[in-house]
Amino acid sequence: MQAVRPVKKPTKQRKMLYQAPDHIRHKLFAAPISPELKASQGVKAIPVRSGDAVRIVRGDHKGFEGKVTRIDRKKYRIYVEGLTREKVDGTTVFIPIHPSKVMITNLNLEDKWRKKILEMKKEAQKKVEEVAEKLPEEAVEVKEEAIEEKPPEKKPKRKKRKVTKKPAAEKVKVKAEKEEKPKAKKTRAKRKITKKTEGGT
Repeated sequence: MQAVRPVKKPTKQRKMLYQAPDHIRHKLFAAPISPELKASQGVKAIPVRSGDAVRIVRGDHKGFEGKVTRIDRKKYRIYVEGLTREKVDGTTVFIPIHPSKVMITNLNLEDKWRKKILEMKKEAQKKVEEVAEKLPEEAVEVKEEAIEEKPPEKKPKRKKRKVTKKPAAEKVKVKAEKEEKPKAKKTRAKRKITKKTEGGT
């Protein structure tokens, strides 16, 4: 399966959306499930399909409920039964809605694959809960062991050696000697000139 890397640049995010393959587009249609369904199915969100009953949670049509009649994966929109508007010429048209503005109230479980997916997700959720329950118990046991253990005995500190300082008079003498003997360095140009004159005479 093709992995999707997280991208921060808005232009690249948009490009990934518009060029996404079909199996990734399907995941982008995920919508939250109502609390009643969440308790029975044990899933927080699932991709919307045609046949699902849906409640609009955000936008101008907030509170409207109906069945999903069509899904447009190219434009990332769903169409709900009964949610229409009239055009200027008098014809009625379905209003497109983004799946993020919707909450699933009833699932269409005619597809056996969808049932399998829900069962797998339920099992995974149970495992996660079991692990979460075990972790606090283990943490309490570790704390009790730590309390029982005695702190290790402290080692005696080593004594620091005293550094003998040189007398100030010696330092002054050394500095004076260095200042007295400066070495005069010849530059490259002078060196070359002297060699030529010596060879010429």
